[in-house]
Amino acid sequence: MDDLELHSRLVGQQGSRAALNTPVLVLDLDMLDRNIARMAALAASRGVALRPHAKTHKSVDIGKRQIAAGAAGLCCAKIGEAEVMADGGIAGILITSPITAPAAIERLAALAARAGGLMAAVDNPAIIANIQRALEAAGARLDVVIDVDPGIRRTGVPSPEAAVAAARAIAEAPNLTYRGVQYYCGLQQHIEDFAERRAAIVERTDYLTQVIAALTDAGLAPGIVTGSGTGTHHIDLELGVFTELQTGSYVFMDKQYLDCDLTGTGEPPFETSLAVDARVVSANSPGLVTIDAGFKSLSTDGGVAQVRR
Repeated sequence: MDDLELHSRLVGQQGSRAALNTPVLVLDLDMLDRNIARMAALAASRGVALRPHAKTHKSVDIGKRQIAAGAAGLCCAKIGEAEVMADGGIAGILITSPITAPAAIERLAALAARAGGLMAAVDNPAIIANIQRALEAAGARLDVVIDVDPGIRRTGVPSPEAAVAAARAIAEAPNLTYRGVQYYCGLQQHIEDFAERRAAIVERTDYLTQVIAALTDAGLAPGIVTGSGTGTHHIDLELGVFTELQTGSYVFMDKQYLDCDLTGTGEPPFETSLAVDARVVSANSPGLVTIDAGFKSLSTDGGVAQVRR
């Protein structure tokens, strides 16, 4: 039995939360909407576009809430996520991870033919050529940004020279349009101390400006500079290099981000809107209770879950 079957009879009933079958995810819509509004207002106040990352929620409904609040579109990590969002009516999707498998490239070309404003990140001239061939066969066009490695050595072009080479390969592909660069400093997002995190981002942003300068000198200045995250958005807005933010976790605010001083004030700018409801199933030992949510319900890679009542 799925969650809808279990809980549909409770919708609209006052106090029905106590009747939920636990463990179950519970989303506070008031908190969610306040988080969405705060990030949208902050980006707008700095003249920066907001393209939130959907990998946090993977929900068309939440994505539409973000679009309604002013987001330019959504980011998706995988082709499957992008297909679901596009088919759900979301436009302006950016696929942030390079797509390389032949079958996935064919799906990308098919999605480009039906999804408005689709963009994808690329980082290799050979893959750019493969995408071009698939787009030509599908009679489609695609906007692309060059993924720049921030030092993680996971994805992205490894140097300013490689960025220029990728941009030139895009310029030579008739079905591709070069839009700019992507730069996501994932290692820095969870540095808890604000001053330490700021220093790390300043150093990495200096490198990004070198990449942008190399592209500009080659006559390939990026129109879009997309990236950032919940952990560094405040600093990135201050530094003023990004033209759009890819923040994602702010909608829910997990414990790892709550442990970080995001603004330098010590006060969290967003609320924890998502929680796991659990029920005590045994309390026979003094000072100890057992609940019906274990390792399969609670993430453990971010530390011990916090108890709320």
